[in-house]
Amino acid sequence: MAKSWLAGALLWLLAAMGQAAEPPQRIISLTPHLTELLVDIGAESRIVATDDASDYPPQVRALPHVANYRSINIEALLAQKPDLVVAWRSAQARMLAPIEQLGIPVFYSEPTDFASLSQEMRALGERLGLQQNANAQADAYLARLATLKAKYGHGESISVFYQLWNPPLTSVSGYAWAAQAITLCGGRNLVDNAASPYPQVGLEQIIKANPQLILAGSRDTHVLDHWQQWPMLDAVKQHRLTLINSDELHRFTPRALNAVEQVCQAIAAARSPQP
Repeated sequence: MAKSWLAGALLWLLAAMGQAAEPPQRIISLTPHLTELLVDIGAESRIVATDDASDYPPQVRALPHVANYRSINIEALLAQKPDLVVAWRSAQARMLAPIEQLGIPVFYSEPTDFASLSQEMRALGERLGLQQNANAQADAYLARLATLKAKYGHGESISVFYQLWNPPLTSVSGYAWAAQAITLCGGRNLVDNAASPYPQVGLEQIIKANPQLILAGSRDTHVLDHWQQWPMLDAVKQHRLTLINSDELHRFTPRALNAVEQVCQAIAAARSPQP
């Protein structure tokens, strides 16, 4: 079976060489944020397969799946005869080495901050011959980002703890997008200097730091209830325990700014004196 799919792939690649000048028309996305970006810039009709986690917008859920967060089904991927694979560099480059050896082009994504996402949108649009759409989407995204910075990025610094999950009590630091959102909105992330982007932290450390605001990326309305055991904390006394839409905040797409605005609004509210 391995020989048959390899032979078929090689024959298809030879045929595709004559069409190299054409923009890719059969795209496989191996990560959710790239699936969403493809739709944003107008390439939805070209997506032929995705990974298990690609769930937005809803219509992409019906597409075949050829990967999950741990592995890529190379045989299923080749069966889709892609002329471009889009993937997350740090997580998937090694797994895609056999695909690149076969000559199938791969577009790698690795946005490092909110501004760099616009660059990736433009690069993807150029690769697909959709520059006009991609540039318009990137410009709109940057304009909204600038508006959020101008509106919320100034004023009194508010100490913020972001609960990624618990237990174990885990937070965000450095270039994790939730950490960047706190800084963008004028907050002071209590664990920003941690060595890991997703550090496990001690409860005693957070109690001692006494955050003015505690956020959690979750839809579970009870996920912050355990903080009520510590009524002396400023965030608990002032009822500043706020849920953020993690599906948006932790996905590297323009929708992340919806959740960033939630973070900004929570920090702005924490600056306001309580009645």
